[in-house]
Amino acid sequence: MDMERAARYVDALYERDELLERVEERIRALGMPDISVPKGTGRLLTLLAGLSGAKRALEIGTLGGYSAICIARGLPEDGHLTTLELNPDFARAARDHFRMAGLEAKVTVRVGDARASLAELAEEGERFGFVFMDADKFNYPHYLEAALRIAEPGCLIVADNILTRGRVFDPAQDTPSTAALREFNRSVARDPRLQSVLLPAYDGLAILRVKA
Repeated sequence: MDMERAARYVDALYERDELLERVEERIRALGMPDISVPKGTGRLLTLLAGLSGAKRALEIGTLGGYSAICIARGLPEDGHLTTLELNPDFARAARDHFRMAGLEAKVTVRVGDARASLAELAEEGERFGFVFMDADKFNYPHYLEAALRIAEPGCLIVADNILTRGRVFDPAQDTPSTAALREFNRSVARDPRLQSVLLPAYDGLAILRVKA
């Protein structure tokens, strides 16, 4: 089956999301990397954030705020999303997009290295019921351990791009990022602390639930 053709077919079944389309257009106009999550992943994030029952959510990797908007939409009225971004220009653009979406009070952007920000959140006693990982793949194993330290029992953790366009199962690919993702995928499939499913949809999604 042609997965890209299947995704186009499914996307066409839904009404256009003019706000998210404007966000995508602005990301491109600002010269930012055009690597926001696909539309289907965005819809899934909204659904999963809602199903998780979380009031506090965490995102690792903001970029232009597309996926953050999707997550925030799934949270309850009194819910809040903290999103971590290394690049201050990207963070500034994301804040503009949150204002466009009417979500500026519901989303906080922390600027800086995600590893340091995660350590600070742990020191501050923060706890989250939903986590989305979509940042540098080399640090996925570290981000998972850091997320588990601040996860509530039953927390839902979603990680994007776990297949990296097939590089993880290509023996010829031996970059540090690919090796880190292979380690991540193996560990989450067998970690006794987690219930997990690794989906080959889009560029691969890991959906994990922290056991109580």
